[in-house]
Formats: sequence, C-alpha cells, structure tokens
Amino acid sequence: MEVTLLGTGAPLGLPRPDCPCAACAVALGEDARAATAVLVDGTLLLDLTPGAAFAAARAGHSLGGVRQVLLSHPHDGPPVEVPAGLPQPGRVPDGRELALLTGHRVRAVALDAPGTGYAVTGPNGRRLLYLPPGGAPAGLEANGSVESYDMVLADVVGRPDALAKLRAVGALGPTTDVVAVHLDHDVPPGAELRRRLATAGARTVPDGSTLTVGVYEDVPDVPRRTLVLGGARSGKSVEAERRLEAFPDVLYVATGGTRGGDTEWASRVAAHRERRPGSWRTVETCDLVPLLKEEGAPLLIDCLSLWLTDAMDSVGAWDDAVWADEGERALRERVRELTSAVRAARRTVVAVSNEVGSGIVPATASGRRYRDELGRLNAAFGAECEAVVLVVAGQAVVLRG
Repeated sequence: MEVTLLGTGAPLGLPRPDCPCAACAVALGEDARAATAVLVDGTLLLDLTPGAAFAAARAGHSLGGVRQVLLSHPHDGPPVEVPAGLPQPGRVPDGRELALLTGHRVRAVALDAPGTGYAVTGPNGRRLLYLPPGGAPAGLEANGSVESYDMVLADVVGRPDALAKLRAVGALGPTTDVVAVHLDHDVPPGAELRRRLATAGARTVPDGSTLTVGVYEDVPDVPRRTLVLGGARSGKSVEAERRLEAFPDVLYVATGGTRGGDTEWASRVAAHRERRPGSWRTVETCDLVPLLKEEGAPLLIDCLSLWLTDAMDSVGAWDDAVWADEGERALRERVRELTSAVRAARRTVVAVSNEVGSGIVPATASGRRYRDELGRLNAAFGAECEAVVLVVAGQAVVLRG
C-alpha cells in the first residue's frame, strides 16, 4: 500500500497567509506546506483540499482513479468544491467499516475531538491510521481487539498525547512509521521541527512524497538516555517534558522534595505539575539508583543538581575537614553508583541538570565546591547518554545524538 502526501500542512497551510511570525517567515521551499490531503494507492483520497488535483500532478499522480473521497475535519462552512471527475466526499460513521472494490477496508475511528479518524487496511493487510488536526483516538482502552498500525499520519506537534494513547495499548510499536501532518507554525520548520519529531519517534516529509506502508527503515530511533542541560529559566525542563509527552505512563522523579513554608518554591512545583500530562505519575525522591535498575515506563528526573545537593548534604561535603577526610571519597562513590545505574538502565531516561560555572566565581569554598562537583556530575552522567542537549534561551542545541 502506497500513500502520497499531497499536502502535509495545517488547514490554512504553512506559511499561514499574512502571518508575520518567525516560523512562517522561514517556511520556504520543502518547508512550505499545503493543507494535508492523502492519496492511498491512487484510489482513496483522505481529505479534499484546494488544489488537490494540481498537487497530485506535481507528485506524478492523477486523481482520475479515485473511487472514494472521505473527509476527516469537522465542516460547518460552505460546501467543499469537488473537482470534475471526483466522487462526492463523504464520511464513515464512527465504528463503521467501508469495504472498497479495490480491496481496501476503511474503518472510522472515534476521536476525543470533532472529526473522524480513518484506519485503512490495504489489500496486502498493511494498516494505516490517519487522524485529523487536533484529534486523538478515544475509547481505545475499551476496545478488546487492538489493531497495530504500520503507519500513522497524525498531528504529532499539536497532539503528541495521541501517540501516547496508541503506544499505551500496543497500537503503535517501534517499527511503526509515524509521519507528522497538519503541520502549523507551532514550531520552527527545518532542523528544529525534525529534531522535535525525532524525540517522539516521528518524522516529516515534504509535500508530494510517496511512502510505502510497512517500510520502517526511516523510523527515527528514540534515544534511551538523554541529559538536558541549561541555566535558570532556560527552558530545560520544558524540553525534557516535551521529549516524553508522546509516551504513556511516564514516571516523573522530583528530587527537590518539599520545603515547608516556602510559598515561592511551592508555586514553582505547582507550575511544573500543571504542565505535565495527567497520565504521568510523580515520586519525590533522591534515591535514583533503584529506579534506574527497575524496568518500566520512561523516567524523567528533574533535576540532578538538586540530587547533588542532597548527596553533598549526606556526606558532609560543606565542612572542609569532613570533605578532606572522607566526604570527597564518599561523594565520588555516590556519583559512581548513579552513573553505573544509568549505564545499565533498560528503561528510557531523560534527566535535567543545571549548567553552571559560566558566570561569576562563587565567593565561598563550599560554593566553588558545589560548582565543580556539578560540572563533574554532568560530564559523568552525559558520558552514559546517547543524547545530550543544552538549552539556551529556550533553544535546544544538540551536543550529542
């Protein structure tokens, strides 16, 4: 089964007409995208958009063989203009299946937002899932027979939780080719878009691309261990959270603990909690080694700098005499245990840490000690990670991976 993406953009396209934003300004060439429409084996058209016939011609195809046109978007405006020779567009009611003479079967997938998703099974048994913008499957848990898909076309940027829902029930696996469509100006195109999609196991292709369903060589590998560095308010925690928002059952490990009576700290913690998906679980602990040794859901550790503070407290590192006697040796052992656990970890791990030492030299010996030890910890932890990212002013700079 082959699919040709006549367009991969949001309903208004990319760039949006008359939009002055930076993302639209640089959406040129292959990064310019018409509204999403998908041609399946030349016979089934998913979503009818303006200029579909010309888009097909540019991709080396014709719409002359189309026998069925299905709409996924909610549509309350004027009637859709149908090019000559195309059948009238229609919809399949949720849960119903449409069998085509070409051997394709199309089942309507219920969504948690207005619109209709379509699961298409080709004559060769390959399965494709197409979701409209802003939509994610609904009621997957109640469905006893879960289909696994060879390809998913979805609004990955706008609804990464759709992938999390599919992964949670086994409908999306490591060889599923996830292609982002309905792309808007939420994120700059080009390298930054590709980077963000790759962290979710997804990719993007230019308009006019023809893909074979079931071919997974281009599926990006999601790094199992990632270290995200950054300064204060750089966006490092947002970057770390974004890397796992397309995965279910994430365990968020908060190393900061609670600070009774500190309202400012409480507001920081509340802001972090508000950002996280509702399906994530939270544990407050600095005992990271047992969690790293367990198998299970992805682990997000925020942050290593607070873990280090707790570790230095426990070994008496702030006292010069204790530090010289046994504190330094004890801290080195704690760091070694942590990095060894990271090296052996089987679960996906994303850790956050502060990057310090680029500014004023601390005035106290204990401050300089902490700065130095955090630098050593970051280097040791990062050496065990496939991906290391530095966030500066909200922009992620890939150092590795």
